[in-house]
Amino acid sequence: MPDHIVSAFDADLGGLRRGIAEMGGIAEKMLADATAALLRDDAPLAHAVIAADPRLDALQRKVEELGILTIARRQPLAADLREVVSAFRIAGDLERAGDLAKNTAKRVLAMTGHMHPKRVMGGVQHMSDLALGQLKDVLDAYAGHDAAAAVAVWKRDGAIDALNNSLFRELLTYMMEDPRSISFCTHLLFCAKNLERIGDHATNIAETVYYLATGEALAGERPKDDRSSFAVVEPPAGQAP
Repeated sequence: MPDHIVSAFDADLGGLRRGIAEMGGIAEKMLADATAALLRDDAPLAHAVIAADPRLDALQRKVEELGILTIARRQPLAADLREVVSAFRIAGDLERAGDLAKNTAKRVLAMTGHMHPKRVMGGVQHMSDLALGQLKDVLDAYAGHDAAAAVAVWKRDGAIDALNNSLFRELLTYMMEDPRSISFCTHLLFCAKNLERIGDHATNIAETVYYLATGEALAGERPKDDRSSFAVVEPPAGQAP
């Protein structure tokens, strides 16, 4: 973007971009660490994820305060106003992604000592990898004001939804076959849903980046494929419905 006559204006916008970049780094680490804690049954790492959340919250407030001051002092128009509005939106999505990672970490603590089925945990790892990839790529798109890269991230959301559907059915089957697994599997269902929601927030950011870069809303139906709310699982063979 071109420099402004008032250099302080550029400093304000630069501060917003740096705030978003720092928030993105924290959210990415929280997601990666929460998943690692889940896979390794690592309580200390889960506590570290929970402890990181206040920093993310503080950064969101800082971005919002700077954005409000920028509007009040500079009265931005057109692309400059989109920059400030986009920072508000993206900060909110990153803060929520951090909350979801924190929730996963809390569930790790509740599941400590339970057996972790390898097949299911592999699905969780795959979901986390997809969500983390979306976050990284959409933040790169934001840094470069790259509308095409944002659209590419937006189109990938259905893959996480499909995995969530698969895990949902598999975990319900586990619970029907062995009622002792209900508590653990319920926590895992929520962990998988957290990952699916993080993917949704990355998709929200992609839409915001497209708006920032083009001044237009991203047209078309969002590629959603989450059918877990409507899933029906048949009871195991020989078991009454």
